[in-house]
Amino acid sequence: MDNKQNSFKVHESAYVDEGASIGDGTSVWHFSHIMSGAAIGENCNIGQNVVVSPQCRVGNNVKIQNNVSVYTGVTLEDDVFCGPSMVFTNVINPRSHVSRKHEYKDTRVCKGASIGANATIVCGVTLGQYCFVGAGTVVTRDVPDFALVVGNPSRHIGYVCVCGVRLPIDSDGKLSDLSPANEDQCICAECQRSYRFTAGRLELQEKGD
Repeated sequence: MDNKQNSFKVHESAYVDEGASIGDGTSVWHFSHIMSGAAIGENCNIGQNVVVSPQCRVGNNVKIQNNVSVYTGVTLEDDVFCGPSMVFTNVINPRSHVSRKHEYKDTRVCKGASIGANATIVCGVTLGQYCFVGAGTVVTRDVPDFALVVGNPSRHIGYVCVCGVRLPIDSDGKLSDLSPANEDQCICAECQRSYRFTAGRLELQEKGD
């Protein structure tokens, strides 16, 4: 393992291969396998029966729940949540008798995104910042920042806040339940963050905007 000190926790039943990198404060739980060349950031929680494959990059404060395989080609940015038994793929047209390791497609899960239990992410897509993939959803195309998607194949049905609460705005940017004073903005009822729908995208407004 490429680590400056033993500043992380690995359960005795887990395997961390030589050449893997694990950051400070990370925990690797029962029966998991971190393969050579994988890099995991700080303060992550790697649940039971998880595999992180070679060349995968996992950011800081990432939670990977039980029974998830992170295959080569997948990148998880900071603060990503992967729910129990969700699935990544890395080949579009797999055959047992045909080797397609040279055809792996990249999948990027951007900062703060959440993927629900038993969802499937078909390779080659990007999940935008703070998007939310509902449980059991099958994602076959890119997901916009803050978008809420559900179903098979996935359908964009709305937006969620950084804090995870659904926002009063539909997938077309139509606002609802807003006071006239805030008619050009979408306000999270939970944390009061402000958003504006501009040029087909939902954008978080910084203080003072």
